[in-house]
Amino acid sequence: MADGYKHKKGIVYKNQYHIIFCPKYRRKVLIDGVDIRLKELLYEVAERYEIEIKALEVMPDHVHMFIDMDPRLHVHETIREFKGYSSRILREEFPWLKSRIPSLWTRSYFCCTVGRINEDTITKYIEDQKNT
Repeated sequence: MADGYKHKKGIVYKNQYHIIFCPKYRRKVLIDGVDIRLKELLYEVAERYEIEIKALEVMPDHVHMFIDMDPRLHVHETIREFKGYSSRILREEFPWLKSRIPSLWTRSYFCCTVGRINEDTITKYIEDQKNT
């Protein structure tokens, strides 16, 4: 959309969140191909729920996401879906994860709504994560 708003039947919105979540014990396990596969899995979930991932960066011990989602979806359930789906697949495809930690993700996460003024700042921050 040129105006930045999404238009669906009966609703117009811009509902953006900056989300951060970490592996259990903040272990640096998002490496050696796990990071690449994790990105693919997060995009699969986003596509299924028509969520736009505006920026995504996977660090060895945490994940930054900047998403725009339908306000009729519940953010807590959406994050649970991102984490649950990715954990299930990654632990099957990378068995060594099971021996490193009892579960892939902590139950906690950071979530912050994003206003238009901050959108570019957050996108740049996430994109620059690996350069710091």
